[in-house]
Amino acid sequence: MNTSLPILPTISTSFIVLSAILVAIGWYLIKQRNIEAHMRVMFGAAIAAIIFFIIYASRTIFIGNTAFGGPDEIKIYYTVFLVFHITLATVGAVLGIISLITGYKKNYQKHRKLGPITSIVWFFTAITGVAVYLLLYVFYHGGETTSVIKAILGF
Repeated sequence: MNTSLPILPTISTSFIVLSAILVAIGWYLIKQRNIEAHMRVMFGAAIAAIIFFIIYASRTIFIGNTAFGGPDEIKIYYTVFLVFHITLATVGAVLGIISLITGYKKNYQKHRKLGPITSIVWFFTAITGVAVYLLLYVFYHGGETTSVIKAILGF
């Protein structure tokens, strides 16, 4: 178990967790028909997700990504899991943007259908994101910091 945690990945992962918590609160608020509070909390969830993305993208561009540093025999499972997480995050981000737009444009029919799906995808994105963080920085020592392609695919 790693005893020193890197600051930027720890902060960015915290923001994605905060975003998911705010989405859960927003879902609760809309079930209570508290539309104004729902809108404010979901806006906060979007801001937290954007802060995550800015930190993640900046680190990726300026520093690089951390390769998996765990045992070689589980690296393929980590890589498949990481690709699953990246796919979920991409789909979740697109659905989140569409959900925000439909909500702000008061297209409530689409928003009501898309919102729960978006929320569930986002919850799984946050959970798998925390798992990636734990595998990279807590359970195992991170590997080298390198380009995105090399960090994900190992070459």
